[in-house]
Amino acid sequence: MKKKGTGGHGRKRLAGKGPTPKASDRTYHQAYRDRIAAEKKATHTNAQRSRAAAKDHYRPHTRAGAELIFGRNPVSEAAVAGVPFKRLFVASTIMKDPKLAKVVERASASGVPLRECSAADLDRLTEGGVHQGIAAELCAYQYLDVMELWDLAVARAEAAGCAASAGCAVVSPAVHEAPSGVLGETPKSDLAPHETVATKPPTHPPLLVALDQITDPHNLGAVLRSAAAFGADGVIIPEHRAASVNAAAWKVSAGAAAIVPVAQATNLTRALQDLKRAGAFVIGLDGGGDVALPDLQLTDVPLVIVTGSEGRGISRLVRDTCDQIVSIPIAPRMESLNAAVATGIALYQIATARRVVR
Repeated sequence: MKKKGTGGHGRKRLAGKGPTPKASDRTYHQAYRDRIAAEKKATHTNAQRSRAAAKDHYRPHTRAGAELIFGRNPVSEAAVAGVPFKRLFVASTIMKDPKLAKVVERASASGVPLRECSAADLDRLTEGGVHQGIAAELCAYQYLDVMELWDLAVARAEAAGCAASAGCAVVSPAVHEAPSGVLGETPKSDLAPHETVATKPPTHPPLLVALDQITDPHNLGAVLRSAAAFGADGVIIPEHRAASVNAAAWKVSAGAAAIVPVAQATNLTRALQDLKRAGAFVIGLDGGGDVALPDLQLTDVPLVIVTGSEGRGISRLVRDTCDQIVSIPIAPRMESLNAAVATGIALYQIATARRVVR
């Protein structure tokens, strides 16, 4: 006999399976698989947006007025010259270049922060310049006060003088081997072979260079290089309307900017007056000087050399502050010398007169 149903009115009428789930909630249904795929896609898209937002937030940037050099050769040459980097920005493909890979390794070893950037970031950072995948932000140069520089020069002079006196007499051999003469004869000495000739120890008075109205950083870099080569104690530049120790100056100095200290003067005329009161003799280089540089006695005098721009020369107030206006003899067919060249010649002349290259 066939059993009849209760028609939903039996004792278990309320113990059913409940309402039918939505198609998107049934694990075996295609709608469920479509929903899961859509959720994964949305999660991935949100993650991409978050990364992009973070990248935009931490996009490489430099402070206003920061010095930036870029390009394979400029950055490599700056690193070799000892230019201090604040940060190095590199593209991900830069390590394929052996030359720049060494620069990156050296910077990393020195503790310079490295930032890997996209080409678009470097384009923006360099304002469309040809960066070739690398850029470096330079550290801000730490200038001295003028009198701080003078104190350093005096201390250096005193230390050099003590070293010279501690070495007693500076002696040189009495008999030198000289090339044979035309007849094959060797010059003879009147002294016995064991005797020596004492030479006067070199003097080390302070020597500074002051630049007036020099606006070309290449000239500043060249002056720093000459100052390092011929034993100057430092360079003074005006705080305003003058070249500063920037990327171009660092590059031209060939590392001398890391050796020779630079002081900034708010007022160059007043700074020179302070140096004169401290005992310095101030000379200005000018083609119309009343004394030729070779005729000036400079061996035992604390000295400040003032150089003006090639076009305008030394300003009137600075010129009036100088103790002596000195000229460098040149051929009459030339009107003047480049400021850096004139400074280098003057420094060489003084170093020769003092017989010292420190």
